[in-house]
Amino acid sequence: MKLAILGAAESGVGAAILAQQKNYDVFVSDMGQISERYKNLLNQHNIEWEESKHTPERILCADEVIKSPGIPDTAPMVAAIIKAGIPILSEIEFAARYTNAKMLCITGSNGKTTTTSLIYHILSKAGFNVGLAGNIGHSLALQVAQGDKDWYVIELSSFQLDNMYNFRANIAVLLNITPDHLDRYEFCMQNYVDSKMRILQNQTENDAFIYWTGDEYIPTELCKLKPVSQLLPFNEQTTTGTLAHCSSEMFTIIAPRRFEMPVSELSLQGKHNLRNMLAAAQAALAAGVEDEVLREALTDFPGVEHRLQKVCVKDGVTYINDSKATNVDACYCALDAMTTPTVLIIGGRDKGNDYSQLFNIVSEKCRALVYLGADNTKLHENFDNLGLPIADTHSMKECIEACRNLAQPGDTVLLSPCCASFDLFKNMEDRGEQFMELSQA
Repeated sequence: MKLAILGAAESGVGAAILAQQKNYDVFVSDMGQISERYKNLLNQHNIEWEESKHTPERILCADEVIKSPGIPDTAPMVAAIIKAGIPILSEIEFAARYTNAKMLCITGSNGKTTTTSLIYHILSKAGFNVGLAGNIGHSLALQVAQGDKDWYVIELSSFQLDNMYNFRANIAVLLNITPDHLDRYEFCMQNYVDSKMRILQNQTENDAFIYWTGDEYIPTELCKLKPVSQLLPFNEQTTTGTLAHCSSEMFTIIAPRRFEMPVSELSLQGKHNLRNMLAAAQAALAAGVEDEVLREALTDFPGVEHRLQKVCVKDGVTYINDSKATNVDACYCALDAMTTPTVLIIGGRDKGNDYSQLFNIVSEKCRALVYLGADNTKLHENFDNLGLPIADTHSMKECIEACRNLAQPGDTVLLSPCCASFDLFKNMEDRGEQFMELSQA
């Protein structure tokens, strides 16, 4: 059976190695340059590859295609594959064919990485034989090929869910659905909502679905879909019908079983992190983690890089790296957590953002705005009339210089960009790392 793989990074190379192990005829193709690390892996396994091009004759003869989630369906090679009627799968869908492990999957527009990392932290502390995969960790396919686990904790993007069909999440967590990546969904919110709700597909009555009741879309979608899995709704506030919530003093889980601890003992603070920790706790309890281990893990979890990460205090100004905030709702949550006047760094590759929900909180919390992007026109159109001091920058060096001019002792400089990073940076991590390096210089 012939398998073509588009994209030769973590997921693609992992899928190629697993496919070869399962006796597929594998060919890997990447329109960009393949990193030396992945070239070496492919060569070690004698897997054919090409870079800087796609050869249609080698790809369109495949029985199936696995593509990187970052490649849109509008890309010419993908469009040709679709026209030819060749099935396109995600690496996660492919890897799941070859493992009997339990799948604990997390999606949502915001909070995915924190919640996924926390659940993995809890299960590891509990002694589970567990792997971390999806958008973080190592390729699921490579882990299945090299030493399968009993459990996988998987962060799933909407792009990955789009190409998943038979995959089943034993425990599914849906944190929220807010506008994001609309440029990939024909600027239609319902298309994006449908993509996120795919995490429910194939669940049985033996499975669990954990979701936030405060979301604008999820309750309506559940009425349409009528899932058969155990429903475990949560909300950071004590509201009717929730099975996990917080008061000012207590963190309380009612189901899948009773668990309580003081809010003051949680390692992460802020309303958005209460949501993440409620979801993670319910998921851990559903997986069978004991109370004592869960309590300890919720107390000592250190958080994740590039998410409200305190970098330094320089000249009396606190610098916070929230480079993972790539949509409007994530930026709102970050600003909501600020307790001092804030110089907000915003900008990048716009994904169809509606910035209007930020106007009030920006006016309330911000001393100044620093635009950081190749083209800041949309930011000027949306924020200039708020009457705040503005700086227009096109590199991280210019940005930090502007922040130092605008911030006063006791202020916070917050990188929470609302946008993708690809206009000026390699990725979100590169943006955050440059911010940390230059803010400490």
